Amino acid sequence: MAGKINIAIDGPAGAGKSTVAKDIARRLGLIYIDTGAMYRALTLMALKCELDLDNEDILTKLANSIKIEFINDPVTGGGRILLNGEDVSDAVRNPEISRHVSRVAKVPGVRNRMAKIQQSMAINGGVVMEGRDIGIKVLPQADYKFFLTASARERARRRYIELINQGYQVDMEQLVQEIKERDFCDSTRAVDPLTPAEDAEIIDCTTMSLDQVVMYILSRVELRR
Repeated sequence: MAGKINIAIDGPAGAGKSTVAKDIARRLGLIYIDTGAMYRALTLMALKCELDLDNEDILTKLANSIKIEFINDPVTGGGRILLNGEDVSDAVRNPEISRHVSRVAKVPGVRNRMAKIQQSMAINGGVVMEGRDIGIKVLPQADYKFFLTASARERARRRYIELINQGYQVDMEQLVQEIKERDFCDSTRAVDPLTPAEDAEIIDCTTMSLDQVVMYILSRVELRR
């Protein structure tokens, strides 16, 4: 493992955080943690149980009752997420989950529970953690902090290609609207709103390939080490 550094990568939906963070973790020999998948897993469980997504008490109780784990995928080198022992890595990427996850993620009790789990995962260092509030709340003492952003249309385009390749039938304009609505929800929520940490480096990757973003971040990490 390349030292015991922690790297925090934040940003809005569709900015490429997962792909970038996963590649950086692989290149540096660190552990990749996708915190967004944790909220997606909780949303998946809530929908399966047909719970009221506007009932904060019920969602908080659910968050405190489930077990979320990450395991390494020996084929891809990335992480797989387990919900109560079941691999839900593919299920949490369903568009239906994307439409509802912000409602679940804005609940204070849910966020506090998830933050504690995430902090325990990074307590010994050596992780690349990506999400919405990593640099500000979860890992405020992270060695490196980056905030990825891109235009809503570019993020929708990337998401469109991803979903089409997975066999989903989606509408591009609907994706643009959903991303804008999610941006608004994430950035205006009362608890842990989406915003860059004061000491985070902001990277606008609208015109950058994800590989270019990876190489840029790696250069910044090596420069400061």
